[in-house]
Amino acid sequence: MSKLYIVPTPIGNLEDMTFRAIRVLKEADLILAEDTRTSAKLLKHFDIGTHMHSHHMHNEHKTIENCLNRLKAGETIALISDAGTPAISDPGFLLTRACIENQIPVECLPGATAFVPALVNSGLPNDKFVFEGFLPEKKGRQTRFLQLAEESRTMIFYVSPHKLVKTLAEFVQYFGAERAISVARELSKLHEENVRGTAAQVLQHFEAKAPKGEIVVVVGGKPQTKEPKKTAES
Repeated sequence: MSKLYIVPTPIGNLEDMTFRAIRVLKEADLILAEDTRTSAKLLKHFDIGTHMHSHHMHNEHKTIENCLNRLKAGETIALISDAGTPAISDPGFLLTRACIENQIPVECLPGATAFVPALVNSGLPNDKFVFEGFLPEKKGRQTRFLQLAEESRTMIFYVSPHKLVKTLAEFVQYFGAERAISVARELSKLHEENVRGTAAQVLQHFEAKAPKGEIVVVVGGKPQTKEPKKTAES
C-alpha cells in the first residue's frame, strides 16, 4: 500500500536512530533526502541500500509531482532531512500537504528534533512554548522582535553560529538584559554545551568564545506583572 513516511534521523549521535526508522528506510521503495551525500553516510552505517533521490528547498516544488505519481502507483516513499524531523525548519511540508490533498496516507515516525532537548535542558517553563525557528533575515526582523517582546510563553529559536552574537545582542535590545536565556549547542554530540543565564551574561560568554556548530536558543517569556488585589472599597 502506498504511503509517505516522514522519518526523523539523529541530530548528532547515531545511537538515537530508532529500530523502526531503520526498518522503514530499508523497506521503502525510495528515500527522499535533503542532501544525498550527508544521508549516504547514515544509510551506510545502518546497512540501508534503498535508492535515494534529492529533495531539498531548491527543488521540492519540481519533485512533488513525480513523487505523487510514484505513490499513486503503489510505492512507498520515506522522507528524511540532514538531521532531525523533516518539515521542522527543513523541507517536507509541501510534499506532506500534497499527499494529504491527494488522499495519500502520511505517517510521521516519532524521533529526534533539536528543539525538544534544548527546551527541556533550559530549565525554563515548558508547559507552554512557541517555536519560532529561524528569524527573518532582514525584512520583518524588527517587526517580529517587537511582537515577540510581548510574548509571555517560552520562545525557541534556531540560530546559525555566525549570527548568534548579533541575535543575542538583539535579544538584549528588545527583551531586556535580564531576560532568561539558554543556548544549547551541538546537542547529542561530543562537544555538547548548554549556556544559561541572563541575556547580557550569555551574550558576554559568546562574545568571548566564538560559537560553532548547530545552535538552539531558548528564551524566557515576558514576565507577567501581578495586578494588585482589589479591596471591597475599591
